Amino acid sequence: MAFKRDKKEEEDGGGNIFQNLEKTSVLQEARTFNDTPVNPRKCTHILTKILYLLNQGEQLGSTEATEVFFAVTKLFQSKDVVLRRMVYLGIKELSSLAEDVIIVTSSLTKDMTGREDLYRAAAIRALCSITDVTMLQSIERYMKQAIVDRNSAVSSAALVSSLHLTKVAGEVVKRWVNEAQEAANSDSIMVQYHALGVLYHIRKSDRLAVTKLVAKFKSGRMSLKSPFAICLVIRIVSKLLEEAGGEWAESPLFDFVESCLRHKSETVIYEAAHAIVNMKNTTQRELAPAVSVLQLFCTSPKPTLRFAAVRTLNKVAMSHPAALMACNCDLESLITDSNRSIATLAITTLLKTGAESSVDRLMKQISSFVCEISDEFKIVVVQAIRALCLKFPRKHSVLMNFLSTMLRDEGGLEYKASIADTVITIIEENPDAKETGLAHLCEFIEDCEHTSLAVRILHLLGKEGPKTKQPSRYIRFIYNRVILEKAVVRGAAVAAMAQFGAACPDLLPNILVLLARCQMDSDDEVRDRATYYHTILQCRDTLIANHYIIDTLQVSLPILEKALYQYLQNPSPIPFDLKSIPPPSAVADDHVAASNKIAAEGSISSTAPKLSKPQREENYYATKLNNIPEIANLNGPLFCSSEPVQLTESETEYVVRCIKHCFPHHLVLQFECLNTLNDQLLENVWVQLEPSEGYEVVHSIPCPRLQYGESASTYIILRFPDQLSATIGNFGATLKFVVKDCDQTTGLPDTEEGYDDEYMLEDVEVSLSDQIQKVSKANFGAAWEEAAGYCEMEDMYSLASMSSLEEAVANVTAFLGMQPAERSDKVPQGKSAHTLFLSGFFRGGQQVLVRAKLALADAVTMQLTVRSTDQRVAELITSTVG
Repeated sequence: MAFKRDKKEEEDGGGNIFQNLEKTSVLQEARTFNDTPVNPRKCTHILTKILYLLNQGEQLGSTEATEVFFAVTKLFQSKDVVLRRMVYLGIKELSSLAEDVIIVTSSLTKDMTGREDLYRAAAIRALCSITDVTMLQSIERYMKQAIVDRNSAVSSAALVSSLHLTKVAGEVVKRWVNEAQEAANSDSIMVQYHALGVLYHIRKSDRLAVTKLVAKFKSGRMSLKSPFAICLVIRIVSKLLEEAGGEWAESPLFDFVESCLRHKSETVIYEAAHAIVNMKNTTQRELAPAVSVLQLFCTSPKPTLRFAAVRTLNKVAMSHPAALMACNCDLESLITDSNRSIATLAITTLLKTGAESSVDRLMKQISSFVCEISDEFKIVVVQAIRALCLKFPRKHSVLMNFLSTMLRDEGGLEYKASIADTVITIIEENPDAKETGLAHLCEFIEDCEHTSLAVRILHLLGKEGPKTKQPSRYIRFIYNRVILEKAVVRGAAVAAMAQFGAACPDLLPNILVLLARCQMDSDDEVRDRATYYHTILQCRDTLIANHYIIDTLQVSLPILEKALYQYLQNPSPIPFDLKSIPPPSAVADDHVAASNKIAAEGSISSTAPKLSKPQREENYYATKLNNIPEIANLNGPLFCSSEPVQLTESETEYVVRCIKHCFPHHLVLQFECLNTLNDQLLENVWVQLEPSEGYEVVHSIPCPRLQYGESASTYIILRFPDQLSATIGNFGATLKFVVKDCDQTTGLPDTEEGYDDEYMLEDVEVSLSDQIQKVSKANFGAAWEEAAGYCEMEDMYSLASMSSLEEAVANVTAFLGMQPAERSDKVPQGKSAHTLFLSGFFRGGQQVLVRAKLALADAVTMQLTVRSTDQRVAELITSTVG
């Protein structure tokens, strides 16, 4: 009976004893710290509660934290080892919250230099967490001694604390390089690893010093016994090779990484294989030794090695599937692995490397265990199936059936969204799979629990359903959503039905009846939509329906709202012109692929400063430019902005790139500059431009100051020529500035006087695409018919330099900078003729539609027809192409 009672008590106590803690009661208990004598066991338990609350995200006010901190310091009088180590942890956690924490410095310094090894390492960590730059010099001598201490725990604690201190006092830590060098010769595995980390961080801003450090270890002058240290060297070498660009294959650094594949430590071997696999522009010959090692790991009795190997091989399969052909037998043996994560990765790797004949067999094997794995790995399977569908289009039926089964299974939003994304991708890339895919999606929304996913599928049905052979079959599924779902989904269903009414005249009477019923809906938005669409469709005018339902208002709504507000605030006798509002940024894809990140690999971050990547959200540049008075006063809103164009090499001392901002009558050139020299401060930075004929420089806005590692912009405002043909041209550009030599550590200039200097830039090219905004057309045929009364230009061209229709389509699309319609940028296989449809707006709001008929014989010939609301724009496009 006693045994049973003890067993029951053990089972009852299996939960978290701290889960119901309250901050107030714990702080009340903390008063026990002031008792004399100290009760070590009780104080340890209370301190554990405080640390638990802090680690769970509980917020302590400054006063509360200070009171607790000073109460904790009273515990220094206890000699209990466990309590003392808890005190150090408490000081570390409370140091960033409490005030006057510096008061415990003397106690910590005493413990740090004392004879009790159990206290010294923890005291160092606590002391460094509360030390600021002004205090650091007072303990510098003790830190140097601790780094070279015979006790490995003390030495490691000092080295790791040094790494943390580099963020606040890098210059002081640099003086400890000799001690760190000595610690790197330690026999302790962890001390050697931490010492190498300190040496690297001290020298990381100096590429030559890092290269010498690596050479010292690589040549054997300093022996590395620690596998962790060798792994760190491999990561440093990989970073050096990446910065070297593509010229690394014959490098001795690469030979070093390859030699690590023969190391006795499995950790080092995997790190080397992982580094080689992740290097850019590797060939199959360079990958071969790494793949061979990973293949051996696939047969390891250790699950961790098998998982690491198959995960890395899965990544190789994306870029070099042919390199894994020899591994297929080993991967097939992992399909039955007891670890389902390993089995999943093995299957998905085989899906990427296997032949078309093996697809059916692999899908049967996946279906046997797919319900047992987590959503994270199910997404990996879905991503592999997506790649397989694109690789083997004829297998779409088998793969679609498998995906539809997965859709019916239990799962979260991300998992279901990844399946829907895959089905949509298959529909878009393979016309034969469209009706099957839409049928599966229709079945899915019958029981879909995720509102956002149901709305997205309804939008797809409205867009693609009318183009199928039997559009009427989808109406029932859509109308069911009006009856059964919440208001958001009902609104999407009403919009989808209206698409069928606008595109399918045979279904229009039935759609009008259904929309009339929806006018009785309980939700305002649903009723308004139904009334709006019913009124438009009742007119039975194809052009009106196309304009207001299929191809809706093509303007940027945030900019329209702002422009209307400004117009109402400042009334003008001139009527508001909707053409002055730029269209929204066209999106090439109608869906966003689910991310496929299983785990993030640790890597050494680049120390070289980089230009910040601008956000691509709509209206981002408009908001930024409006803060500059000279640009804010230009006539009309921002029409479009180009992608950044590099005007210098990325490794030069001054990195400059240009972003072209197009306004109705002006061109703004933004030159984003980066100073990579840490001994120079640049002032009055501007660009001297040599514009082509017809352009007029209106204003130049210099950058007053450019420090090392910081990016800043200088602007030039130009007026477009009146003659449209003159807007295409090249501008010579020179970067001009005043240089002041400065101290490398502080960044302060040595003298107040500087000297003028300049730096040649690549020419700035203003092309046709810089003046055109992409606009999507859901029904290009209707839009083309509607534009029959526009100005039209037509010409024939011979594209002699292009050897395929795919190449011609890609080049014409990129040159014109317009949006492909109805997926006409996808050329069916085996075709010798193709028609490309493009749409966009020229600056000033002039609509442009292009139809390019391409034929392939000895070379590609193109018949280009341009329709535009402005004759000059049509002439500009045809003449520029020619």
